[in-house]
Amino acid sequence: MNMLQNNLFLTSNVDDKNKFIDYVNRAANTIADSYTDSRAYSGLTPQELKELIKETPLLPESGIGFDSVLEKVKRIVLPNLLKVSSTDYMAHLHSPPLMESLISELILATGNQSMDSWDQAPIATEIEVDVINQLCEIYNLPKDSDGIFTSGGTQSNLMGITMARDWFCNTKLDHDVKLLGLPQEYNKFRLYTSEVSHFSVEKSAHLLGLGYNSVIKVPVTNDQKMNTEILRDLIIKDLESGFLPVAIIGTVGTTDYGSIDDLETLSEICQEFGIWLHADAAYGSGLILSQTYKEKISHISKCDSITVDFHKMFLLPISCGAFFLKDKTNFSHLTLHADYLNREEDEEEGYTNLVGKSMQTTRRFDALKVWMLFQSLGKKSLSDTIDKTLNNANYFYKMVDSNPNFQVVTKPEISSVVFRYSTNKLSDDQVDTINKRIRRELIHRDGIVIGQTIFDGRVFLKLTLLNPLVEHKHLDNLINVILEKSNYN
Repeated sequence: MNMLQNNLFLTSNVDDKNKFIDYVNRAANTIADSYTDSRAYSGLTPQELKELIKETPLLPESGIGFDSVLEKVKRIVLPNLLKVSSTDYMAHLHSPPLMESLISELILATGNQSMDSWDQAPIATEIEVDVINQLCEIYNLPKDSDGIFTSGGTQSNLMGITMARDWFCNTKLDHDVKLLGLPQEYNKFRLYTSEVSHFSVEKSAHLLGLGYNSVIKVPVTNDQKMNTEILRDLIIKDLESGFLPVAIIGTVGTTDYGSIDDLETLSEICQEFGIWLHADAAYGSGLILSQTYKEKISHISKCDSITVDFHKMFLLPISCGAFFLKDKTNFSHLTLHADYLNREEDEEEGYTNLVGKSMQTTRRFDALKVWMLFQSLGKKSLSDTIDKTLNNANYFYKMVDSNPNFQVVTKPEISSVVFRYSTNKLSDDQVDTINKRIRRELIHRDGIVIGQTIFDGRVFLKLTLLNPLVEHKHLDNLINVILEKSNYN
């Protein structure tokens, strides 16, 4: 126990404080020194990384101490971390965290608050409630709206579909799922989403006992948005066949294309047929802060529930998401009282216990990251940051669209561009092989990381531009490097 007493706890003791400061300073210097390489990745292959890790046993008989572990981190881990702040990282919805948010993470870890009950997170609870209330205003939600912080888009989407299912059963079938489980008609339930929506819709259907077959993937238009005319026809046909339309899941920023479904029309369809509208805005929710582009999501307030991710366009560290309900009474579908956490008499006296709104029990104080970031930067800086990424995507699109050596899927609506090197001198299979090779060579030889996806059965490359440090010169260089690697420019 001596090592635990001497090394692991920050207390009011002066020696503990000094040791904590020393640890933090040395760790910060070690981390900062690892950023001398501007590349996004060191280039090591999976096998090379496995060999590197093998030399270190996970649980030695006796601990080797902080100094030795920090040295191993310096030698093995830090040089091979993906550097998401590099201008050479443009692959996924994986943002470079702003420096202010790194400090908030240190506070989170040190305080180690648990957001399930007020007596485990007093000021943290009050800050989360206040942040949620102000975010509801930012998204133009009504006074009766509410929300909760989540681990990210997958959890938020699961919550939205859960709310839709339980709301439908309560209001349409007079059936309480929370008490009785799924109704007999559950295999007739239908959820509608676009064919390019996030896989968490199907995953949620599975976890909720509805199965993949309950998810109807609606074809998209040429700009990769849900085709609302086909959607309406599908709903009518399903009703005629005895199925039960429960919800539409609209996407506000698809993972590959950044396309935004027509929420206004989807809302009209939901009102016409009496079904739930959930918006998966994990990607596109950040547009609300843009003075230039926020109209792209102006109809998000029409949705019954909304998924928001702050670890994407908002540039906060993973994980940090939120889930919002237009009508907060629907949180009752999750509420279950436990005497040791959310006693009713405490809540009657003004103690807020957030566990009743969450699928999680133990939960991080992620609201602090939003609270600190928004106040540190303010509206204009956040707007300019988001605008820069969209402007970069439009620039890159114009460059590759006007180049005969490239094929582009669609004009970007947010900050993603799906494209590929192409030539009529080779077969489609050969072009697929070249694009795969280009991506691998960029990772392992140049330290440049871009994405890869499939469109119309063919291999395409993908840029997701979230880093405001990326300039046009970086995009021009990427185009030139790709052409050099194609061997057919």
